[in-house]
Amino acid sequence: MDLDRPNIEEYLTTDSIHKPQEKLLLRDLLDISPALTEAAGAIIDDSFTRCFKSNPPEPWNWNVYLFPLWCFGVVVRYGILYPVRVLILTIGWIIFLSSFTAVHFLLKGNDKWRRQMERYLVELICSFFVASWTGVVKYHGPRPSMRPKQVFVANHTSMIDFIVLEQMTAFAVIMQKHPGWVGLLQSTILESVGCIWFNRTEAKDREIVARKLRDHVQGADNNPLLIFPEGTCVNNHYTVMFKKGAFELGCTVCPIAIKYNKIFVDAFWNSRQQSFTMHLLRLMTSWAVVCDVWYLEPQNLKPGETTIEFAERVRDIISVRAGLRKVPWDGYLKYSRPSPKLTELKQQIFAESVLRRLEEK
Repeated sequence: MDLDRPNIEEYLTTDSIHKPQEKLLLRDLLDISPALTEAAGAIIDDSFTRCFKSNPPEPWNWNVYLFPLWCFGVVVRYGILYPVRVLILTIGWIIFLSSFTAVHFLLKGNDKWRRQMERYLVELICSFFVASWTGVVKYHGPRPSMRPKQVFVANHTSMIDFIVLEQMTAFAVIMQKHPGWVGLLQSTILESVGCIWFNRTEAKDREIVARKLRDHVQGADNNPLLIFPEGTCVNNHYTVMFKKGAFELGCTVCPIAIKYNKIFVDAFWNSRQQSFTMHLLRLMTSWAVVCDVWYLEPQNLKPGETTIEFAERVRDIISVRAGLRKVPWDGYLKYSRPSPKLTELKQQIFAESVLRRLEEK
C-alpha cells in the first residue's frame, strides 16, 4: 500500500520526506510496527481496565438442591439482618448526633477536651457503621499514635477504607470532596478531626492541599494524617501508581495494607456504576464484610533516593503484604484522557520505526 505521507511527515526528517516514494507492503508495516503489537497486547490483557472492574462471583445456586438454600439466605439477609443493621445504624446516629452537638457547643471554651471528645465520637460512629455490615476486621501490628512528622499511607478499595481505619484511630484524612450527604458530613463532622478536602478538577487545590499537609504534619496535637496515594478506588487485586505528594513532606511514612476477603461480598466501590449510598446498601445486605489491616514498619527516605523511588518502595511493601499485583498505571487516567504528550510520544515512536524500515529498503 502507499505510504500516507501527510499523516507522519511532522515526525520525519526533511530529507526523508523528499525521497521518492516506495511501495510498502502490508507485511512490512506489520513487521516494523511495535505499536500494533502493544495494542494487541492491550486488547488481550488490559491490566488498566482490570484494576477498576468488579468481578461477579460464580453462581452456585444452579440446581434444585442449592436453590432453596440460596432463597433462604436471601430471606435471612434482607428480612432479618438488614432491618437489624438499619436499627443499629439508626441508634448509632442518634447517640452520635446528640453527643456531638452537646460537646461541640458546651465545650467551646475548652478546645483540648472538645477535640478529644469529638475524636472519640467519630471513632464511635465509625464502629456503628462497621457493625451495620457485621464487619469482621482483624488489625495486625501496633496501633497508630499521635506523633509529629509522620504520615500514614494505604491502598484504596472503597470509601469504607476510611471507616475501617477510623474506628481504630481518629485519622485526619485527605479525600476528594463528594456531593450529597457524604459532602455534608465532610464539611461538618469530619472537619472536627482535621480532614482536608480537595477537588481533583481544580488545579489550584493542589497547592492549597500541599500547604495544609505540611502544616498538619508539624503539629504534635494533630490527629495522624492518612493519605490514599493511589488517588482512586482500585479493586483490591492491584495497586496503581502512588502520587508522590505524601512522600515529599520530609517526614516518616507509615504504610498500611488493607485486604478484603470476598467470600461474602466484594468491598470494591466502583463510583462510576453506583452511588456510595447503594454501595453501603449492598454491604448491609451481605452476610459480612471480612477484612485484614496491617500496620507496617515506618519508612524514611534513603540517601540518594528520589521521592518517586520512595513512593514505589512503599508501594512494594504494601503490595507484598496484601497480596496485590503492581501495575504501572496512573489511577487518574480513570477520570481523564491520556495527555497529549503521551499521544505524541507514541506517534513519534511509530513514525521513527517506519522511517527506519524505509531506510533499510
